[in-house]
Amino acid sequence: MSTAAPPIITTTLSLPLMTRGKVRDIYHLGDRLLIVTTDRISAFDVVLPTPIPDKGKILTQLSLFWFDVFQDVANHLSDDQSLPTRFINPDDPQLKGRMMIVDRLDMHPVECVARGFLAGSAWHEYREGGQVSGIKLKPGLREADRLPETIFTPATKAAEGHDRNISFDEMVQLLGPSAAEQMRAITLDVYARAAAACDERGILLADTKLEFGVLPWDESEMPILADELLSPDSSRFWAKEQWKPGGSPVSYDKQFVRNYLMSMDWDRTPPAPGLPENVVKQTREKYVMAYRRLTGQAFPG
Repeated sequence: MSTAAPPIITTTLSLPLMTRGKVRDIYHLGDRLLIVTTDRISAFDVVLPTPIPDKGKILTQLSLFWFDVFQDVANHLSDDQSLPTRFINPDDPQLKGRMMIVDRLDMHPVECVARGFLAGSAWHEYREGGQVSGIKLKPGLREADRLPETIFTPATKAAEGHDRNISFDEMVQLLGPSAAEQMRAITLDVYARAAAACDERGILLADTKLEFGVLPWDESEMPILADELLSPDSSRFWAKEQWKPGGSPVSYDKQFVRNYLMSMDWDRTPPAPGLPENVVKQTREKYVMAYRRLTGQAFPG
């Protein structure tokens, strides 16, 4: 296992800061944006005080890997990845391996989730009412069961507090039928193709979250993939050889952190508790393993 570099928790660059998200620091770059993925980690929509070393690099490099795989799906990566060197050093350790230059988009306020297995918030929603995002499922399903067919479960993007699963009809009311239907179709297509690719690598893609925006000047309002793609933060990756319904499978994502936090007396509101060293180390190992298994390459560190 490679040695982790010191974590990057917050970046400070000589560029106008647009926003600091849960994980990403976003800077203005003229008509483009510079996205820097830090080593911050969130769970239950709360940023934890303890970073995971190299996490930002892994998320960035995996997203770039998948954007390349899905070249036929429009994404937010700019054709021009050059930095204004009069303001910023391209060799800055804050940027190495963890930056993307992207086109500025008007983001849709809905997250698009495709699920092939019953897990996470979908499992909890199913236990309470036998349905997920308004989709009724057959009775008797267990946690981590493979679903009879992939389902699309959108969620609102909350600026504060927790995201909320909504029905497709609610999504249509928010965005209009054309945008909602296009985003659902792209999400289900990406999930199906990615799940097949993951399966070949011994990984089950339980679910994944996609985000979309539109180019402000594009009158067609074609949905553009944004943020990240098929990373351990936006997806559940399970070890195929160890998958067994009826519990939380061995995973290569931040479910390990969620499980630790669920074992504590924490109400899922800020401030979040810190993570012990062994949880940090094992979480990093899971992210590195996800990178290795999905790309077939050693993590460059």
